[in-house]
Amino acid sequence: MTYQYDNTEKQRLDSYLAEKIPDMSRSHITGLVKEGKITVNGKMQKAGYQLVPGDEIFVPEDKPAEVDIRPEDIPLDIVYEDNDIIIINKPKDMVVHPAAGHYENTLVNALMYHCKDSLSGINGELRPGIVHRIDKDTTGLLVACKNDRAHNHVAGQLADHSITRRYVALVNGVIKEEEGTIDKNIDRSRSDRKKMAITDPASGRRAVTHYRVLERFPEHTLVECRLETGRTHQIRVHMASIGHPLAGDEVYGVKKDRLSGNGQYLHAKVLGLIHPATGEYMEFSSELPEYFQNTLEKLRKSAK
Repeated sequence: MTYQYDNTEKQRLDSYLAEKIPDMSRSHITGLVKEGKITVNGKMQKAGYQLVPGDEIFVPEDKPAEVDIRPEDIPLDIVYEDNDIIIINKPKDMVVHPAAGHYENTLVNALMYHCKDSLSGINGELRPGIVHRIDKDTTGLLVACKNDRAHNHVAGQLADHSITRRYVALVNGVIKEEEGTIDKNIDRSRSDRKKMAITDPASGRRAVTHYRVLERFPEHTLVECRLETGRTHQIRVHMASIGHPLAGDEVYGVKKDRLSGNGQYLHAKVLGLIHPATGEYMEFSSELPEYFQNTLEKLRKSAK
C-alpha cells in the first residue's frame, strides 16, 4: 500500500505510519523500515526520517508467515491476571516467542493454552499478546496483553519510557562508585548480526541504563539496573562496555568464567505500569531464582 504525505509540517516516518496504521505496532514498523521493506520515494530511509509534503511511502502488505503455533500445557508462574493483562514470572531457559525453527515450548505456546483466544494480535501470529520480551536465560517479570486496546496502551508506555523496569544483575569485577548512568547508543553489530554493539552517537538507538551497587564481593558486584530505554541486550551490552560484563554471559563477557553454565545472571525483579483499563499504577516484584540466590550465598561465604 502506498501513502502520500500531505501534511504541511515535517514528521518522523515511524510516528506517521503508527498513526496511519494503528493495527501495526511501532516496533514492527521500525523493523520493516530497517529491513528496507518500507521505502520513501522508492528509497530506504531510517525510522526517524523527516517526511516532507509529496513523499510517497510504500508499506508492504503485512502477511505473517504461515506457521503452526500450537497451544501447549506448560505451567506458568502467574503473578497477576485480569481481563486485560497477565504478568508472568518467566523461568530460565524459556524463550518468549516462537521464531524460525523454534515453534514449541515458548512462553507464547503456554499463553495460548492458558488464555485461549484472549491475546492481542497486533504483533502477529508469532507473538500473540507479547509487548516486550526478555532473553531466554534472563528470569523475571514481563507483561502480556489480552486484547489490542491493552496492547496499544502498554506499548505506548514502553515507547515513552514510563514503565518501571528494575533488574538485578551480578557482574564481573568490583564497581567502585555507588551508582552511575550509562548513556550509549546500541545497534546491531556489523561483525556479528546475532549480537548488539555500542555505536557512535550519530548511529544506532539511544539507550540509557541507570545502575546502583547492592553488594560487593572480592571479584563480583551485585547491582540493580533501571532501564530508561529498552533495547535488545541493553543491560548486557552496557555493563560490558564499562568493563563489568554480566557473570556467566559468554556472548558479551568472559567466554568461560567460574560462574558460567547458567547463562547471564540477570533477573527482571520489578515491573510497574499504568493499568490500561483502570488508569491506576500497579507494581509487581519477584524474588531471585534459587540458582541466583545459591550463587550469592557461595560468594558471601567465600568472602568471609
